Parts: sequence; structure tokens; C-alpha cells
Amino acid sequence: MLTTGALRAHLLAARLAGPVATSREASLRAYRLFAAGDPRVTLGLASERGWQEGDLLRLMARRCGVSADPGQVTGPDVIDPERTLAALDALARRLAVAVARGAAVLFGTGHPHRLLGFYGELADALSTAGCDVLMPAQGRSVDIATRFGLRTHRLDYVRGVALVREPGARCAGSETGAHSHSPLPVRVALDAAAASGGPLPELVVGDHGWVCGAGQLGVEAIGLADTDDPAVFVGEAEGRVSLAVPLDDGARSAYYRPLVRYVLNRAHLYR
Repeated sequence: MLTTGALRAHLLAARLAGPVATSREASLRAYRLFAAGDPRVTLGLASERGWQEGDLLRLMARRCGVSADPGQVTGPDVIDPERTLAALDALARRLAVAVARGAAVLFGTGHPHRLLGFYGELADALSTAGCDVLMPAQGRSVDIATRFGLRTHRLDYVRGVALVREPGARCAGSETGAHSHSPLPVRVALDAAAASGGPLPELVVGDHGWVCGAGQLGVEAIGLADTDDPAVFVGEAEGRVSLAVPLDDGARSAYYRPLVRYVLNRAHLYR
């Protein structure tokens, strides 16, 4: 079993916490864009209050451990590993509750190249433990705004985890997908689940638009978020996201495997 101390050391060594690869410039830019209501960073969340850049910086300092000094504008950003560990413990507790209830759960990621394995392991474990891992709207088209204009993507599932593919991408089931901040895929998935008359998810686990889009619609949502993802932490502060786990979300996929083992052990789900 991976101890808390060993996981803390891994978080720092892999730069998932501590000084991370996300730059201070990128984080501050995201706070400015969120304050301006830019949909690229609001991730489908309609905030209940007018968050200004300074408000967001203070929030992220409390939730992530970034520096609250507005004069610090360069260098790597920082995530407090103790906050990450505490959030991973909370994630394990929430998954254990889902298993105890036999809940229907929807997994989705906008970071398939990095986080598909993390969510896939969780989905496998919850499915084995009796949860209904949902896969609504498989193959459905989703029009997503990109820097190249509006592009039609396709919703797909790999290991029970939803992702979107760009036009001309590899066949369904392959472990490639598009990086996306859009809340539209989760909206399409939830609409399809409702229209089919099947179970609706009691819990959405993911990142980016999957978390914020679900939370905005009143579905319990939990997941991972980096220092340049203020919307997830705003959603948590406003009560529409149940849990935001602060960590670097752009590292090598293998670096997240110890986190999965830790969470599954804490949830008593490790196989």
C-alpha cells in the first residue's frame, strides 16, 4: 500500500505538486480571462458573483497554494502537496460512497492523452464494485468551437471514460482524443441519458468542461484541476462542484498511476 509520505514524495518528484510545469503567466492569464467571462476558461460555469482577477488569485492561493502575491508574474506556479493529498483523500471517500450506493457514474476527460488511464482505472474499479458506469451518446456529434472555428467532434468512450475526437481521428476505441475545455460533450451525454429513459448519473468524475458543465446543470461533479483552471475551483467555492483536486494535469500519464493506487486503497477498492 502506498503511504501518504511516499505519495507526497512522488507528487513532488513528478512535479504534480510543488513547483509545476504550468507557468505563473499561464495561470494569471486564465484568471484575467475568467474575470472577463471568456468561455475558454469558464468551462460552462455561469458564476454567481463577479469574480475579479484579484479575487481569483486569492481563491487559488487558498485552494491550491499558489502565491497570493500579484507581483509574482513569472516562473513556475506552485501547488501545495498537502492540499493535493487532502483532496485525494476526499476523492476516495466520495467514490466509496458511490460504491456503497451502487450509484450510476459518468466519467469524462478533456485531457485524454494524459488522464485517460487515471479515470479508466477508477471506472474499472467502480464497475467491478457494482456501480453502473454510464456511456450515453456514444458516437454522437458535438460541435465545438476551436481556434480554427467551429469543428464537429465525435463523442466516444474508452475504458468507460468519455472523450471527444476530432474529424478524421482514429477509429472508436483507440486511446487518442482531443484536448477540450468545452462543456458541450457532457451536456450531450446528459441529454442522451435522459432521452433514453435509462439511469442518469448521480456523479460525474472528470475535468474541464465535464466537471463544470455537469455541476452547472446540478449533477454532483468531482475531478482534477490545474492552477490555470480557476473555473473548477470557483465551482467548488460556489457549491456547484463538490470537489476539485489540485494538481498538474499535463504530466506524463504514467505519473498518475500511483495516485490511482492511493485513491483505490483509501476507498477500499484496490483489486
